[in-house]
Amino acid sequence: MAVITFANTKGGAGKTTAALLLTTELLHRNYRVCVIDADPQRWFSKWYEGAALMPRLSVETYVSAPTIQKIVHERRSQWDFVIVDLPGLQSPLLASAVGLSDHVIVPIQGSSMDAQGGAQVLDLLRYLDRKAGIRIPHSVVLSRVNPAITTRSMQAVKRLLSAQDIRVFDTPIAERAAFREMFDMHRPLRKLDNAPTAGGEKAILNARAFADEVLSHVDIGKAAAPAYAARRDLQALETAA
Repeated sequence: MAVITFANTKGGAGKTTAALLLTTELLHRNYRVCVIDADPQRWFSKWYEGAALMPRLSVETYVSAPTIQKIVHERRSQWDFVIVDLPGLQSPLLASAVGLSDHVIVPIQGSSMDAQGGAQVLDLLRYLDRKAGIRIPHSVVLSRVNPAITTRSMQAVKRLLSAQDIRVFDTPIAERAAFREMFDMHRPLRKLDNAPTAGGEKAILNARAFADEVLSHVDIGKAAAPAYAARRDLQALETAA
């Protein structure tokens, strides 16, 4: 029912990691989740193909700008959540996907404002609001943050984004070995061999807090119709693409 899109046109921002953490947390809470893996690198699909069977999870791949609208419309009526993982590059899929979303999450590295890819997504969202009155809820999550310290640069990024009225999640996604091991081992976080250890427990707490914060901004029972659908104004989306 709710469509959540992860977007950053710059690779290496932690986009797929954030999408996988949210997905596995939702599965742990017994939600049914469909992931649309629109990233040509197919990191999510490769993880899924190597993982044990998960009956409440479906992963769609090889989508395109012309087909994503139909796929999202069909899946949002069949699943509790549709998670869209967009390419880490500039793509026509960006405008199409954000227009179908109930919430857009933009991962940005908290170590520095090398957030050109994130800025492109935020600029698109502002453009749609300003030019077409299409307002799509969105938030930034700081990713790959050093868990040992709260850096000045991370705080500076948060202040800069907040000054622009951009919501920044209180929960950053830390740089943790367990998050990398999910992809290496093709397992959810709680199924890793080191999950009971101190490092594993901290990773689980981080993922849980992140999912809690996402859910606080997306009401699964009251997910709005896609922003563009309310306006029936696709021209602005096509122009932005």
